[in-house]
Amino acid sequence: MLSDILKRLTAPTPETLPDDDARLALSALLVRIARSDGHYDAMEKAQIQSVISARYELSEVNAQALLQEAEKLEAEAPDTVRFTRAIKDAVPYEDRLGVVEALWSVALADGARDDEEDAILRLSSKLLGVNDRDSALARQRAQAG
Repeated sequence: MLSDILKRLTAPTPETLPDDDARLALSALLVRIARSDGHYDAMEKAQIQSVISARYELSEVNAQALLQEAEKLEAEAPDTVRFTRAIKDAVPYEDRLGVVEALWSVALADGARDDEEDAILRLSSKLLGVNDRDSALARQRAQAG
């Protein structure tokens, strides 16, 4: 399953992902943001699980299973540039806005903004095709919520 989604994400012209694969890819991007500062802890995992549970209306057990698959996919996924560009090509803009907000919520989960997380989040937002204004608004919503 992971090899199939990786092939689709890295194809020269990625097609729109089926819902389950899009969920997995976007969840893996959340994991990538959380791991970017070298500290992937229980608080960040809980935030990711909370985000995917709410976003996809999953039970705790199903959200935990999705998180585990996302961790595996993130570990095998290509560099962030190729990974996010592939998601951009395969996922509608409105969904990418929600993803950027979720990325910010994960980056802010530990109560501190880290330079590495900020840098990868700015890069990811840009590569996802989300403009600076929308990314800033997403960060504000994540901070408020």
